[in-house]
Amino acid sequence: MNKFFITTPIYYVNDVPHIGHAYPTVAADVLTRYWKCKGYDARLLVGTDEHGAKIAEAAKKHNQQPKDYADKISEEFKQAWEKLDIDFVRFIRTTDEDHIKMAQKFLQKLYDKGAIDAKPRLYKGLYCVGHEKFMSPEELVNGLCPDHQTKPIEHSEENYYFKLTAYQKQLEQLITSDTIKISPQSRKNEILGKIKQGLEDISISRANLEWGIPLPFDCSHTAYVWIEALINYYTYGSQNNFWPADLHLVGKDILWFHAIIWPAMLLAIDEKLPKQIFAHGFFTVNGQKMSKTLGNVISPDQLVEKYGVDGTRYVLLAAFPFGEDGDFSWDALDRLYNADLANGLGNLVARVAKLCENITISDNNPSINKLVTSIPTTSGDITTLYAKALENYRFDEALKLIWDEIRIIDHYINNQQPWKLKGQNLINVMQVVVDAIRYLNLKLQPFLPETSEKILKQFSGAIKSQPPLFPRI
Repeated sequence: MNKFFITTPIYYVNDVPHIGHAYPTVAADVLTRYWKCKGYDARLLVGTDEHGAKIAEAAKKHNQQPKDYADKISEEFKQAWEKLDIDFVRFIRTTDEDHIKMAQKFLQKLYDKGAIDAKPRLYKGLYCVGHEKFMSPEELVNGLCPDHQTKPIEHSEENYYFKLTAYQKQLEQLITSDTIKISPQSRKNEILGKIKQGLEDISISRANLEWGIPLPFDCSHTAYVWIEALINYYTYGSQNNFWPADLHLVGKDILWFHAIIWPAMLLAIDEKLPKQIFAHGFFTVNGQKMSKTLGNVISPDQLVEKYGVDGTRYVLLAAFPFGEDGDFSWDALDRLYNADLANGLGNLVARVAKLCENITISDNNPSINKLVTSIPTTSGDITTLYAKALENYRFDEALKLIWDEIRIIDHYINNQQPWKLKGQNLINVMQVVVDAIRYLNLKLQPFLPETSEKILKQFSGAIKSQPPLFPRI
């Protein structure tokens, strides 16, 4: 059986689940379900990143031990993904014993291969606590970290270094040739531009920080949180004969770690590389960056309470093109939900079920439907275009094609006027319509799994009206 291994970032437990976390996780779940529908052994890995100074500091503020604090936040993420019907194969935590062992084994291999300096170097620089990394003056804006709007502290300590510079030419060639495919193209260009400016060796450890994974070759140092967190993908993949990853789905702010540092680490131990890294954009809420201070942070619970599970999955991916920056607002999400789900899909299913209540429709195979496949489009048939859109992570385009099918079915119903027909004429028309809905339902499944199951049951056997799939807001 063909395999497809998808990962999302493991989210840092210094935050609670919000719309920014849900957005790529739902996207990854849609892809996982799509490849499963095609007969692949598709697996999605999700989880939480739990070490580092920031977590230790946050735990202290809450009068908790770091592990107890991490346990609480990690469970909130897991529950959020279960509530959104995320079909993950494992929820991995960087505090899991198998990950700790694998991270140490990986780091020891790096050290044995000479990819890490034999002894630590003294480093002096500007350290951003929010990012848990040193920043160059060029990365600052008016002396402040542009993301946290805080002034980095002057800090010096001895760190072990990974020899990133040794892999510059190799990484440039691998990315240029799409051996490591970086998408969208604008992100690939951005990464190649940075490589050409020259790479620098990077710190991979912290001294005197207990809340982390000890380096196997020097237990007085712990692994830098972002270095060991990257290894989580390999922890699962290597243990389950599922490496390399087919797709790392990440935010553009962490693309550098995934497109440069992570592949270099794998090259250093002669391990297979991830096939593709896709970086999605940032978004705002009502034109503003999400902020606890502004009170505009939207949680998955709030979305599910208003739109339901499938409604939430839909509005997240239909709002704007995946990969680009965009803006969410409650008004825009309401319009999407009402227009496409309540009035569109929900109204169609209710309308057809009502017309079929007193007739018998056979359970034909919906894999081929003459009504939909006979309607040409300017660039190919809808089913082929749908597959192409999803395999290129154009979720909004795939959804528009689904709504093209709904319009085709609605148009056919309006032309045939089945409410005026009786007997076999009515059965013939509605058989075509029901088969078209069954065919449409195959495309709905990755996006709206719960709704798809309801439609499948409703149009199997005797067809009866049901409560509306999506009550209008």
